[in-house]
Amino acid sequence: MKEIEKFYQSLMQDVVAMQSGDEEGNTQEQIFTRICLDMLADAAETENVSVAYDERDLRKKGQHKINGYAISDNYETVDLFITLYANTMEARTISKGEIDTAAKMITNFFRRAVYNDYVNEVAESSEIFEFANTLANYAELRNNLIRVNAFILTNGVYKGELPASQTICGYNIYYKVIDIEFLYKISEQAGVPIELDFENLDGHKYEIPCLAANLSNSDYEAYVAIMSGECLAKLYECYGARLLEQNVRSFLQFTGKINKGIRETIKNEPHMFLAYNNGIAATADHIELDETKHFIRHISNLQIVNGGQTTASIYNTAKKDKADISQIQVQVKLSVIKDKDQYAEIVSRISRYANTQNKVNDADFSANNPALVEIERISRYVFAPATPTNNLQTVWFFERARGQYKTLRAKEGFTKSRQKAFDLKYPKKQVVTKVELAKYVNAWQEIYNGKNLAVGPHIVVRGNEKNYARFINYNLPDAKHIDVAWFEDTIAKAILFKTADKRYGTKLSGNHIGELKQVVVPYTLSLLNIITEGQLDLYRIWKNQSISPALSDFIYDLMKQVNEFILKESPVSHYIEWAKKEECWLKVRSNHWTYNLDEIQQDFIDEKNPPKRNHKNDGEDEELEKRHKEDIIRAIPFSLWKKIEAWGRDTEMLQPTLTSMASDIAYKIKNNRKLNDNDISRGYLIYENVWQHNPELLEEADNLAEQDRIKASEIANAMSNPIDCRDEITLELIKKMVEWDKRRRILEDWKWKAMKDVADGIKPLTDRMKYAFYFNLQKLRKAGFSN
Repeated sequence: MKEIEKFYQSLMQDVVAMQSGDEEGNTQEQIFTRICLDMLADAAETENVSVAYDERDLRKKGQHKINGYAISDNYETVDLFITLYANTMEARTISKGEIDTAAKMITNFFRRAVYNDYVNEVAESSEIFEFANTLANYAELRNNLIRVNAFILTNGVYKGELPASQTICGYNIYYKVIDIEFLYKISEQAGVPIELDFENLDGHKYEIPCLAANLSNSDYEAYVAIMSGECLAKLYECYGARLLEQNVRSFLQFTGKINKGIRETIKNEPHMFLAYNNGIAATADHIELDETKHFIRHISNLQIVNGGQTTASIYNTAKKDKADISQIQVQVKLSVIKDKDQYAEIVSRISRYANTQNKVNDADFSANNPALVEIERISRYVFAPATPTNNLQTVWFFERARGQYKTLRAKEGFTKSRQKAFDLKYPKKQVVTKVELAKYVNAWQEIYNGKNLAVGPHIVVRGNEKNYARFINYNLPDAKHIDVAWFEDTIAKAILFKTADKRYGTKLSGNHIGELKQVVVPYTLSLLNIITEGQLDLYRIWKNQSISPALSDFIYDLMKQVNEFILKESPVSHYIEWAKKEECWLKVRSNHWTYNLDEIQQDFIDEKNPPKRNHKNDGEDEELEKRHKEDIIRAIPFSLWKKIEAWGRDTEMLQPTLTSMASDIAYKIKNNRKLNDNDISRGYLIYENVWQHNPELLEEADNLAEQDRIKASEIANAMSNPIDCRDEITLELIKKMVEWDKRRRILEDWKWKAMKDVADGIKPLTDRMKYAFYFNLQKLRKAGFSN
């Protein structure tokens, strides 16, 4: 089966599994939409996504449909999502007619919403109301909106052309098809590269003169180019923040605000721009020059690592001030990375050094932040307590880097029984990504930077990127301060957040408080911590893996009050936008709420008998890790270890010492002997080598385990019903059998070696050996052996 076919099957299984555990009544189409939006957000193709279904007038001329939307933090980009989904065994081919129809439907929605008539037709309780209202009436969005991306999501395969971009109400709409092949690419890569054809960039041709540096190395090529302001503005119009290297965008809060100095130069001295401005630093993974080698024709995966403000200012000055940018020229230092294996690391380092004027820590540029690494380490061995509703100890899996959970499941679930055991130990619902972790932690407690409120629930409402940046900069402890107790408390906050989210409800569940869940949940939890003066017993929540009914009801009542308060006190009808502002949170925080703390006294820390907390225990950590590795080694059956031995020898993928070790482990597994520390460490090293270079070999584990069981049963039966072979199986016959099968290799290697050990006098010829060798003799006779 091809990898993409495996990906499709896995994706469809995820859809079915998530729907079966979904308590909100979502369809498979909406479950698939959620999966797609999460993947696109992880790959930096979108941000601040919301799943929201709405359709009208299907099969009529003005029909519309939408499955989700997103609004960028700077209000420059609106993403619309419409889904074409079919529950089929294989990915079906999508026709151009289906794509054109979907494009028309999502465009009809945007046209209706942006022209201010549709919001008046939608009930405020509708999950699409807030978005329709924002499109129609929110001045900041209408003033800053540059591009509308219409994403057509499908679990099929599309090979046709994209619908042509169009303009509605002065806004440019660009169409994109996200099919199963695109999803597969972003699941395997950090994202799908931006491909720029300067011969035809959204219908325009641009000449980009360049000069190559005289460098000779295997890491990168260097070019200095001159790009016109019009070309740069077109790039910004089409791609916006996607042009900026992802880590820089996340941590420097890329916006389209106009730099005053740049603006004055563009308006008053455009011909001096090249002289006054430092230009742009960018990276790419491929460049194609024209026949003269003096002009750039094509660039793949262009990423601006320094100069985002310059780019945004040129575009916005041209748009808002109607400035003439035809004389603007910008210097571009372009590094084309040749080493694919080191691509991400080199780009990250270029980003870091190019942005030395901004205070950004080295660790901020990757998921390899030492604190995040420590959280991941702890999360792998700290077991959640068994509870009355679940008598199994489970793990809360912190996914520091995208795809870790899926990769580990594939790696360790190489048999059906191991896959089932993995799912029980690491339940999918207990996977926590780093942006979710940031949300749970930031929603719980205010953090001040001097006199400034750096973290509060209003920051959580602003979306994943902004909230995560604040978490990294202000609310993530140093690695040395992260221990088991910190992790347990953090998971307790996650349980609180998930419980509140569920209690708030949805329209589909029929018991929802309103349509402000993304605001009310973090606001309420921050209020809860303030109301209880930080005395809520988080360790109690961790031990129970749930909150008490009384605390759940307390939170529910408080959420209803907060929801009503925001609707009543908001100075604008765009409640979520107001909730992103500090003034909203301060007003909520200072209000007098109705509650009775006596109802949740049992949930407070007992001051007379405070809980004893666990901290780091490296010895326990090492012991658990050793047991985990031994469990994996023993899950590989004897016959598979022998195949691994043969594979390692034949391909030379294993050193001779490891090949020999594979054989030794095989017999220890077969005879259920103890594995020492050296067996475990080297055995796991062999396993990882197989996983990296020949994972298909591990897929044979179940079948080979069954064969081993049958063979063991045959030998047991033979011994319980002995065949009188004592006279027939002699040492002389064994020697003949060994010599005859030496090159023919009719017998499995381990059977032949067992006879050779007896023939060479290394092992004695016992009655048990005779029974086993008797069956070898029958097999060799069938192949032509005659004694």
